[in-house]
Amino acid sequence: MDSDSLLAVREAALDYFTRSGATARRRARTERPDADEAEGWREIAALGWPGMLAPEAAGGLALGLDGAAEILRAAGEHAAPEPLLAVAGLSALLLARLASPAASALLADLVAGRSLPALAWQESAGDLSAVPLACGCEVRSGGGVLLQGDKLMVLPGAAASGWLVSARGEEDAVLLWVPRGTGGVSETIVPLVDGSQAANLRFEEVVLPADAVLASGPAAQEALRQALAAGQILQAAELLGAGQAMLAQTLAYLRTRSQFGKAIGSFQALQHRCVDMFIHLEVARATINEVLALACDGTLPAERLEAEASRVNARCTAAALQASRAAVQLHGAIGYTQECDLSLFYKRVLCLSAWLGNATAHQRRHAALTGEAEAEAAASSAAAWNGEFLARTTDWSAVPEAEFRRMVRGFLQQRYPAHLRYLSHRARWSEIREWYLTLSAQGWIAPAWPQSHGGMGLPADKLIAWIEELEQHGVARAPDQGIVMIGPLLIQHGTPEQQQRFLPHILSGEHVWCQGYSEPNAGSDLAGLRTEAVAGRDAQGDHFVVNGQKIWTTLAQDANHIFMLVRTDKGARKQEGISFLLCDLRTPGVTVRPIHTLAGEPEFCEVFFDNVRVPADHLVGQLHGGWTIAKALLGFERIFLGSPKQSQYALGQLARLGQARRLFADPVFAQRFAALRLDVLDLSAAYTGFANIVRAGKPLPASVSLLKIWASETYHRIGALLVEAGEEQGAVAGDQVLDGQSFNVLSPLIGSTAAMIYGGTNEIQRNILARQVLDLPA
Repeated sequence: MDSDSLLAVREAALDYFTRSGATARRRARTERPDADEAEGWREIAALGWPGMLAPEAAGGLALGLDGAAEILRAAGEHAAPEPLLAVAGLSALLLARLASPAASALLADLVAGRSLPALAWQESAGDLSAVPLACGCEVRSGGGVLLQGDKLMVLPGAAASGWLVSARGEEDAVLLWVPRGTGGVSETIVPLVDGSQAANLRFEEVVLPADAVLASGPAAQEALRQALAAGQILQAAELLGAGQAMLAQTLAYLRTRSQFGKAIGSFQALQHRCVDMFIHLEVARATINEVLALACDGTLPAERLEAEASRVNARCTAAALQASRAAVQLHGAIGYTQECDLSLFYKRVLCLSAWLGNATAHQRRHAALTGEAEAEAAASSAAAWNGEFLARTTDWSAVPEAEFRRMVRGFLQQRYPAHLRYLSHRARWSEIREWYLTLSAQGWIAPAWPQSHGGMGLPADKLIAWIEELEQHGVARAPDQGIVMIGPLLIQHGTPEQQQRFLPHILSGEHVWCQGYSEPNAGSDLAGLRTEAVAGRDAQGDHFVVNGQKIWTTLAQDANHIFMLVRTDKGARKQEGISFLLCDLRTPGVTVRPIHTLAGEPEFCEVFFDNVRVPADHLVGQLHGGWTIAKALLGFERIFLGSPKQSQYALGQLARLGQARRLFADPVFAQRFAALRLDVLDLSAAYTGFANIVRAGKPLPASVSLLKIWASETYHRIGALLVEAGEEQGAVAGDQVLDGQSFNVLSPLIGSTAAMIYGGTNEIQRNILARQVLDLPA
């Protein structure tokens, strides 16, 4: 569905759940757990929602998985009590995939609201397999089918009209319809914490007619796998909605609740807890959007759909659980009471997060399903490479991703210097210059720049693929402030003359840039800078004379140009007297002094300006208007710092170590690696959304700060596990050799420690999100 249609579906769903008092109905359900779960289903049927996923030919709405996800997310936002996921989701998804007349008749009854069939598939706790093992059936000699076995956690419970049962036949899987009231079926109702019910079923020599068989063989197995995976995606949407609702309730409470004479939402500790809720939920939202786009394509095989379902279910479950626990804590004592509506959402999340697989189970399944698939894809990619390198001006959106990856991989294998793979330190210009020039000659040095300015103009999906391929190959990061920061800034804010003067030299490698923002007493408080630029005029023309000092300037000793913020009006308010200048570091009066980092590398520098003359036409934007330019550049910096590059590189190092030391045989290590891998994958999903904003030429919102936080803290978690997994190697200084390649156990941990500081500390980023995005009081 297009975005306007999805918005209309969402608004209609929110309107219904609000008007019908869905949250109050959930409260009534928790107070009367023996009430009929089908109560209210008539109104749902009047909306056509039982058939939201059924084809129009069956009388359904055919909303697609993305449309249904909007209804489920709205249901989560109101803790709606109706069994939408179980009936209109799982059961409808299964029946819509079966071609038998009996299945079509059942689907028609479901769509009309006359029947609430429940899917009975699970045989043991924690099992995500769609293959029935214990529950079996056999064809009777006199005709019909004999069913024997048990199923657990079948939803809905007492409201179910009957059961769609998966069973093991004599040769393959079978799907059966067992109406309520069939002899030999015993049902144990299990009350759930959110007021709903599940049923545990026992089938003892249940005799069914031949037409009870809805499907058998591979068709039955495939339909069940596809339905369960799609249902798990819808469950993720409901979890996301519940988490978002709890965040909204918490923010409203913090804005109004007062202690010590002020709103508690002004307390930084509470603000940062809310920001963490927001970040987890936003990453979950980006993940579900990406997974829905893949699933709605309709071409995913069952195994890939299951992997994506596990990915998004694990993410949304973790986000909703984190939100529920934080929300109770931030509400204080009232959050621990039954009368607070938060309790309804808390309990609903507990139920959803336990049913259809918990987060840990989904992390394990994703790892199992994607490991072999990726190995096969890599082998296929290498074998199919034809050696053709496409031009910079190619229509990249028309190039299939697999072909694009093969091309990039082949280019790296042929052109990237082997001795520069997996460098443990930040590459110096003297080391990486030839590689920079190789990319420049191919036209690939600026993958994100528009083609009209000499870049590749990669769409977001290809840009992510580009990053992944470079990181997996161990490509070192060149001094790239010109490519990732000042270049994009000049494209948006520079004059045509400035673009013509500077952009070609960035692409060619003639100009190497560094950033001059921080000063000794103006780091996070950037507006407190004191480096001064005084306007003047002489025989050579209008100019500025700059005096002052910059610090923490990355690789300034390798750069020949710097972009910087300077104070041009000392009498103005802090943010109003600042201008943005471009300066040639070879100008007389500039002194650069390296600073050695925690890792012993001279990565940062102090830069001193002593009566340095800068031409007036090197001013970007308006005089005294540098703060506006600075904020735009900080957006570019945060999306760059929030890219998955560093985390992917560190994860690759962790995988190399794990394979070399056979650590994946350790279930604890394998589980932690699986969770971190999903953190990186879902970072890519969030990054894609912001990259699309940049590509569209729109200003980045303040919420881009969440990228920097998630990326750097994910990077740090990977670095910490790398050191732990390295055991004694985690204390070894310098490079080691692993599988014939340079390897440094400590480098990611030390690098990630800096990543949480530079570009604005993560604490400052949380302050920005709290004030500018969550609108919490100062």
